[in-house]
Amino acid sequence: MRWRTPATIAMCSLLSLGLAAPVQAHGKGSSPKHPSPSKSQPKNPSKKSDKPIDLDIMFIGAHPDDEAGQLGMLGYWNEYHGMKAGVITTTRGEGGGNATGFEEGPELGILREAEERKAVAYAGIEHIYNLDALDFWYTASAPLTAEVWGYDETLSRIVRVLRTTRPEVILTMNPSATQGNHGNHQEAAMLAVDAFYAAADPKKFPEQITKEGLEPWRVSRIFQTGGSGSGNTGPSCETSFTPAEASNVIFGTWQGYESARHDGNRWNTVTTWARREYVSQGWGNSSFPTTNPDNIGCNRLTLIDTRTPYPDPNVGAGTGALQGATLRAPGGLPLGTEIHVRPQKWEVLAGKSIKVDTVLYATQDIKGAKVALEVPAGWRVSGNGNVGTLKKGKEVVKSFTVTPPAQLPVGTRFKIEATMTSSKDGSGTSSARVQATAPVRGTLEPLEEIADFRAWTEQKKVKQLDALIESLLNIPSGKSRSVRVDLTNHSDTVQSGTVRLNLPAGFSASPQQLPYSGLQPGARGSVTFTVTNTDATLPTANRAPDNGAYRLQIETTYNGGSATEPGAFNLVPTTVIPKATTAPAVDGHGHSHEYTGEVIDISTRWEGTATTAADISGTAQLTHTDDALYAIFNITDDVLGRFLLPEDCKRPRRADAVEFGIDPRGNSANTSTVFNVALFPATDDPANGNPPCFARERDNHQGGPETAPGLEVASVLTGTGYQIEVKVPFSVLPDTIDPNHMGLNILVNDSDTQDLSTQTRIGWSTWSGVRADPWRWGVATLPGLPARPSAPKAPIMPDTAAQSVKSPQTILQSASDGVAPGGYAALDEKILKIKKVTKSSSKVSVELKVKKSGVARVFIWDGERVVAQTEVSLNKDRTLVLPLNGALPAGSSLLVSYERDGATLGLAHKLK
Repeated sequence: MRWRTPATIAMCSLLSLGLAAPVQAHGKGSSPKHPSPSKSQPKNPSKKSDKPIDLDIMFIGAHPDDEAGQLGMLGYWNEYHGMKAGVITTTRGEGGGNATGFEEGPELGILREAEERKAVAYAGIEHIYNLDALDFWYTASAPLTAEVWGYDETLSRIVRVLRTTRPEVILTMNPSATQGNHGNHQEAAMLAVDAFYAAADPKKFPEQITKEGLEPWRVSRIFQTGGSGSGNTGPSCETSFTPAEASNVIFGTWQGYESARHDGNRWNTVTTWARREYVSQGWGNSSFPTTNPDNIGCNRLTLIDTRTPYPDPNVGAGTGALQGATLRAPGGLPLGTEIHVRPQKWEVLAGKSIKVDTVLYATQDIKGAKVALEVPAGWRVSGNGNVGTLKKGKEVVKSFTVTPPAQLPVGTRFKIEATMTSSKDGSGTSSARVQATAPVRGTLEPLEEIADFRAWTEQKKVKQLDALIESLLNIPSGKSRSVRVDLTNHSDTVQSGTVRLNLPAGFSASPQQLPYSGLQPGARGSVTFTVTNTDATLPTANRAPDNGAYRLQIETTYNGGSATEPGAFNLVPTTVIPKATTAPAVDGHGHSHEYTGEVIDISTRWEGTATTAADISGTAQLTHTDDALYAIFNITDDVLGRFLLPEDCKRPRRADAVEFGIDPRGNSANTSTVFNVALFPATDDPANGNPPCFARERDNHQGGPETAPGLEVASVLTGTGYQIEVKVPFSVLPDTIDPNHMGLNILVNDSDTQDLSTQTRIGWSTWSGVRADPWRWGVATLPGLPARPSAPKAPIMPDTAAQSVKSPQTILQSASDGVAPGGYAALDEKILKIKKVTKSSSKVSVELKVKKSGVARVFIWDGERVVAQTEVSLNKDRTLVLPLNGALPAGSSLLVSYERDGATLGLAHKLK
C-alpha cells in the first residue's frame, strides 16, 4: 500500500504567525530573566540575497520541536564560534496534539511552525526548511511513515536543501529500529543518513545538477543526538565521558556556558525558555533546570559517519564535535581535508583478513603525507600508507589488509582508526567500526519493522546502525507460537550444523534442536521451532522483571565450532471473552448478569508518575455477540481532570480517557490495520448533561463518530471515578475477527489537573510505546464466534499537509535566503516579479509581471498574523487587489509565493 499526500490547506487569516518571542517579565525570586530571542525575519525583506545561505550545521528531524533539546548547544556554537545552523523539519506536526486551542491539521501545522521559529531564534537560528510531508499520527513504524511521506520524494528535497545550503555537519535523531523509537523520528533520521551519502553522489537526483545548477555536496560528518555512557556533570562532562559501547565516538558540549546574548544566563536555562515556546505541545510551563554549574550536564552527540578527521572526543572546549569539520583542530589538518575509513565489510571473522580503504582528499596541497591504521590489540595490519604530496582536489585511496586474531568474541564491535600525518600541515584521525561474527550466525526472526530496517542498512551499507537492535518476539501467556531462527553463512565454505534454543524457565521448544545443512557461502536459511509458555503463572507485560523481557540464547553449531546469539520473548496477557446470552444494555452500569467473564486488572503503570490505586486503577470485563464486542471499564480515579469540549473530543493523552484497541486478526505490524477508540467519561457540555464522547485514534480510520457508525458509549461518574461502557460493532473493525487470536489492549490515561495533561498511564498489556505496538497487545479468544475469512479494509489516512507556499513565515525566509519554499526546485526569479505596489486606507494593490503561468499566493503579513490574502492562477501580467479591514499595521510586508510544475519561488516587499 502506498499513499500520496495531496498538498491542500485552508489557512485561517487570524492565525498567529509571529517569528520572534515577546519579552517575558518574571517577578523577583521566580524564573530567571527571560530576554527575547534574536529576530528571525530579515531586516530588509525586499532585498533578495545574491546566493542561497551557506550554513555550517543542519539538524534534520520530523516535527517542529524535535530540535528542542539541542538548542543550548547550537546557541553556544553560534554565539561564541560563529556557527550558523539550520533545521530541516520534514513535517509541520499537524497530526499532533494541541494544548492551546482547536486548531488541527494544516492550521495546527502553521501554528507549530511559528512556535518552532520562535524557539530556535533563542539559539540564533533563522533558517527552517519545512518539507511539507504529512504528520498523520503517532506511530512506531518507519515503513508506514515512508509510505505516507514518499521516501524518494522526501529524500530528494533533503538532498536539494543540503546541496543548496552546504552544511558541514548534520545532526539527526536515532535512525535505528530500537524499541519505542517514534517511527517518524526514525524515518527522518534514516533519510538524513541516506542524504549524507546521496548529496555527495552526482548520480543521485542528477536533475538537481544538470537542470537546477546545484553541485554535489560532501557533508563532513553526521551525528545522532544523545549518547549512552557515564561521566561527570559540570564543565568536566566534556572531558570525562566513557561510552557504554567502547567503539562509539561520543562528543559532549556543556550546557552550562553563559550567554552574553541572554544577559549572562546559562544555556541550559535559555534552552528552557526556548522549550516553553512549543506551547501547543504542552511545554509552556516546562520547569527550569538547575543553575548550579556543578550539576549541569552535557549535550551528547554520537558519531554515525565522518569523512573528516576529528579530535579526541574528550578534548573539551565544547567544540570537539565540530573540530576538523567547521573548526580547525589545534594541530589538526587544514579544513576540507578528508580521511574516510571504509572497511570491506561490517562482519569480520576470527583469523580472516579484510581490506580496509582510507580515502584521502584535500582542498590544498599537503606535503609529506602518510597514513597509518591503528587496530585493536592482537590484530595485524599491513599496507603502504606513504602518500607523499596529497594534491589539492585529488582523491587518493590507500588500502590496508587487517587480520583479526584467531579468537574473537562474537558480537563485539571494534574500532579501526586511520591517522594521517604531514611534514608541516598537522595531523588528523578518523575511524570506522566492524563487528565480530561467527561463520554461521543464527538470529531470532525479526519483527516486520526491524526486517525492513535491516534491509535498508544493507542496501545503504550502514549495517553498523543495526548493531544495538534487540531481537524480540511476543508469546501469549500459556500458549504456543512458531519461532523462526534465521541463519547466515558469513564464511567462505559450505556449512552444516544444528540450532538449539536455550530458553528461560517456564518455556519449552519443540523440537529442542534442529539441523541445517548445505548452507552455501553468503547464503541464508532458517529453521523453525514451536515455543510454548508452559508456566501461565509467569507475570506478563512489564509486570515481569527486566521490563518484561524473558531472555533466551540461540546456540548455532557450524563446521568446527559454535556460537550463541541473544534474544528475548515478551509475554503478553491472554483472556477469554464469553458469548453473551443477551446483548448488554449500554448504560454505563455493566450489570453482573451481562458480563460473566474474567475481571481483567488494568492497573499496571506503563508511563508517567508512580501513584496509588486510589489515584488511578481499574478493571475491565468483556463479552460478545455475533455482531459486536461489549466492554465495561470500572475506573477508580480520585481526581478528575479537565473535561474536553464536545468539539475537542480527541487526543486522549491530554485527559481522563480509556483507550480500547482491537487487532481483529492479531497480526498487525502497526496500528494502521487496527481499531483503537478513545473513550472520554464526560465532556464540558452542561446543557446536555456532560455526556461521554469517543474518537478513533491512531488507527485504520482516525476520526470522530462518523468513522464508527453504530458504536455506543455510556458512562456514570461514581464519585470515586467512573464507569464507561462501550459497544463496538464488528462492522466498524478493519478486518474480520480471528476468534482464536484477536489482539486486544486497554490503556487508561489519568489527568488530575486542569491544564490538559496526564500524569499517569495504566493498562493491561503494558510496555513503553505499546500504544503503537499491536504485536505486544494481549490476545483474546472468543468462543462461539464463527470464524470468517480475512477481509481487510485499506487504511484511510489523513490527506492534508500544511504547505510552504501557503506559509507567510516560510515565504519571507525564502525571499531572504534564496532556498525555494518546501525544498522544491527553485523557480527562476525572472518568471515572476513584483513590479509595483500601491496602498491606500482600504486596500493594497500589487502589480505582478509574469513570464510563465503558475499559481500565485499573496499575503499581507504584519509579523504576527495574516492581514489579507488571495490565491490566483496567472498566465499574464496582472494587478491583484487585497482589501483591508482597518489600518495597515506598521511593519507589514507583502509576500508572494509562486508555484509551477513542482517548483516554487518566494518574494517579499516591505510595505513602508
